[in-house]
Amino acid sequence: MKKLIAIVEDEPAIRENYADLLRRHGYEVKGYATRQEANDAFRQRLPDLAILDIGLNDEMEGGFTLCRELRARSTTLPIIFLTARDSELDTVSGLRLGADDYLTKEISLAHLAARISALFRRMEALQQPVREEKVLLRGELRLDLDRLQVSWRGTPIDLTLTEFWFVHALSQRPGHVRSRDQLMDAANILVDATSISTHIKRIRRKFEECDHHFDAIETVYGIGYRWNSTASPVPE
Repeated sequence: MKKLIAIVEDEPAIRENYADLLRRHGYEVKGYATRQEANDAFRQRLPDLAILDIGLNDEMEGGFTLCRELRARSTTLPIIFLTARDSELDTVSGLRLGADDYLTKEISLAHLAARISALFRRMEALQQPVREEKVLLRGELRLDLDRLQVSWRGTPIDLTLTEFWFVHALSQRPGHVRSRDQLMDAANILVDATSISTHIKRIRRKFEECDHHFDAIETVYGIGYRWNSTASPVPE
């Protein structure tokens, strides 16, 4: 069965250009010009991937609103922003809302197709049966690598795909520093240092909502991050 990709873009020519590319790569594609039109369709069926512009007709930040609405429906649905807006503020805002990737329209069509393929490869793990050897345990952390699920002290933590692979990359080798480039490689994304920091802050915040003593992700200034295997336990 073909993967369904939704493109929410208010410029018809741009929308069809991307749609033609993705259809040639074997995907089913649905295009939407407005947030309302997309939302009506998503109530019937969620896509396998959503590609969003930010400005949608008279809604200057309609894509941000739609991302928030999609995340409320699914924590694992891959979401990519594809926009002409390249400011650091917009990039950080998109990632904070839970997008897995933030791309500008300067990206080549071949590069876009490669990034989409990488996201779907990560999603394939959800279709595999759980095997015990695919469960990574690090103290209070449990990572199910097949289902892309994570829990801390027995409580599920809702992470996006990108956030999941960041936690996996860090917790694989506790105490070892992972550079920002290594984290990008692990998550199959290409972003700047500020965007990496935004992802890490969002991850920490999610763990802290479950455990306000959480301090397992340590910043090594000027280098990167590491999983602190000697993090403070929660007081009884």
